Amino acid sequence: MLEFVNKYLIGTSVPALLIFAGIFYLIRLKGSPLKTPVKMIKTMLTPNKGEENGISPFRSVTMALAGTLGVGNIVGVAGAISLGGFGAVFWMWVSALAAMILKYAEITLAVAHRPSSGRENHGGAMYYIKDHFGQKGRVKLGKILACLFAILCVTVSLGMGCVVQVNAVSSSFEGVFNVPTWICGAVLTVMTAVIITKGIKGISKLTEWLVPFMSLGYIAMSVAVMVICRDRLPEAMGRIFSDAFTVRSTAGGILGFLFSDAVRYGTMRGLLSNEAGCGTAPLAHAASNTKEPAKQGTWGIFEVFVDTIILCTMTAVVIIVNYDDACAYASDGIMMTVKAYSATLGKSAEYFLCAAVLLFAYATVICWAHYGVECVSYVFKNKKLYSRIYYAVFCIFVFIGAIVAPEAVWSVVDFSIGSMTVINVLVVCFMSGEVRELTERIFQGG
Repeated sequence: MLEFVNKYLIGTSVPALLIFAGIFYLIRLKGSPLKTPVKMIKTMLTPNKGEENGISPFRSVTMALAGTLGVGNIVGVAGAISLGGFGAVFWMWVSALAAMILKYAEITLAVAHRPSSGRENHGGAMYYIKDHFGQKGRVKLGKILACLFAILCVTVSLGMGCVVQVNAVSSSFEGVFNVPTWICGAVLTVMTAVIITKGIKGISKLTEWLVPFMSLGYIAMSVAVMVICRDRLPEAMGRIFSDAFTVRSTAGGILGFLFSDAVRYGTMRGLLSNEAGCGTAPLAHAASNTKEPAKQGTWGIFEVFVDTIILCTMTAVVIIVNYDDACAYASDGIMMTVKAYSATLGKSAEYFLCAAVLLFAYATVICWAHYGVECVSYVFKNKKLYSRIYYAVFCIFVFIGAIVAPEAVWSVVDFSIGSMTVINVLVVCFMSGEVRELTERIFQGG
């Protein structure tokens, strides 16, 4: 029954909902802030003054990126190319525009509706879901949907944010270095416990250096391939554009973007590569010490740019220039990507990608631990007790994820994150008037 719902209801309605919501917001905001990129960048980089309650905007975005730059994002584009051909990459770029504005909207609302109590800023989609229905006189409905969203997010944190990521690490290390999966599980459990118990500041402090480090390393390796294969770059770019307007590439590109994590060892099937619309990024950005909601929202646009435009594009180009070597592994996204890089850089690339899987997955795990505990704290009154229980359960799932194949959890996670996305996107669209007002406070005339 669950497989039927995932395939025929959530699997078809959620991608369409995300695309239409992005287009709706582009029209509703008249293109702002995307149409004024210089002003948007200045707004992002303007230092905060007298805003000490929380973490810096940059730490917030690195933590959010840690949640999206999981294992699936290293190889997710391979699935898009396998599904829709080289032209699929073009439609990934187009789809990213809708994702940028949608993530901007949900982050803006999260900052605007975060609770005022407490020493540290925090919040998430639960709060603006509750507030929206409360303002409409439907308080009970708002509380029910907000709690439902939080419970679904906890489920996803244990499945996609933990089990799937850790399993990819243990599998890759077992395959490349013959390290037993239980050893990987034990090490990752300890590494995770040490960081997540430090709370939001400890997690964000780690992601502040880990995310730039691992991203720059991956970019450097991709650039090295493109420099060595520079004679094939014009042909590769030409194939992307020439194949973009065939029926197969158009459908494959959009679906490949929306389902770019639907690979064997990816973060999960049926999830956006950058998580725009599912309501998870607001959990990270609400912790920012920025007082102006739209200002923090612009970092969401940057987040999608890094995730999709930079990293996914580089991966796509590497796969295309070495497609003859990679295509034999089209059914396995990780191996397709590994062979594309090793075809140019040799065996050492396999070791580097194995390390990249570890770093990307670990960053995702600790970020999702924060998402989960924030949702647990929202649902239960005794926050300290249930937060400790959640952390203990999460660490147990880290070890289990290393030694047990994740196929059993995918159906539950697909349903949970699909349901989260439907609730969140509809509410974000209902609140478009507020987003427009907050946008106009900074981007006048936008």
